[in-house]
Amino acid sequence: MTLQQAHFEYLLRLGDNVLILGQRLGEWCGHGPVLEQDIAITNIALDLIGQARSLLEHAGNLEGKGRSEDDLAFLRDAWDFRNILLVEQPNQDWAFTITRQFLFDAFHYPLLQQLTASKDEHLAAIAQKSLKEVAYHLRYSSEWMIRLGDGTEVSHQKMQTAVDELWVFSGESTIADEVDQLVAAAGIGADLALVRQAYTEKVNAILHEATLQQPVGDWMQQGGKTGTHTEYLGFILAEMQFMQRAYPGQKW
Repeated sequence: MTLQQAHFEYLLRLGDNVLILGQRLGEWCGHGPVLEQDIAITNIALDLIGQARSLLEHAGNLEGKGRSEDDLAFLRDAWDFRNILLVEQPNQDWAFTITRQFLFDAFHYPLLQQLTASKDEHLAAIAQKSLKEVAYHLRYSSEWMIRLGDGTEVSHQKMQTAVDELWVFSGESTIADEVDQLVAAAGIGADLALVRQAYTEKVNAILHEATLQQPVGDWMQQGGKTGTHTEYLGFILAEMQFMQRAYPGQKW
């Protein structure tokens, strides 16, 4: 794999993570537990979709084949997506949504911190802007982890169930492969060993304060970063891509 190929793949991973998670969070619009949180989680979704637009536009320009951000979002099949498996997991309930969000935010924030110094100046600028948004996302999800984990008996039980079931999807984000290693060595991408250190410290601290138990075991589900996904991604794309596939080339 060449560095340019790895660079393109890396941008897809970054863009697909926030695109798919933004789509998942958008499912809460009009269905939040209370109006304030309905608006808050939808705003986070909009932040992520905005980040996805910038990243996929940059990826398309780097690729040089004339594909736009819309082409990459709406005209790829599931096996061409490079998002981690965590972000495609279903909402289920508020406990699952918050736990999934926290596990992603705890990874996303230190990742963006490193990317602000990327030798890819366009990526560094995107990371700098996104970091301000993700700082809020991490604070929001952390506070909800603590509020529900250290809340009532029922809220604690629901949060522990969500942590237990989502934990096997939490490690893929910080496991480096050839793409991660190539872009990190070139000064384009982040050093995932350093990201993992910050991620682990944050997760351990919040789980402790939330009185939640970290599941035992180091085995993690992987595959999303190379195009092997759960069945859930296909359903997400069927909804997200329908209009563009049914009426190709339409514009607002």
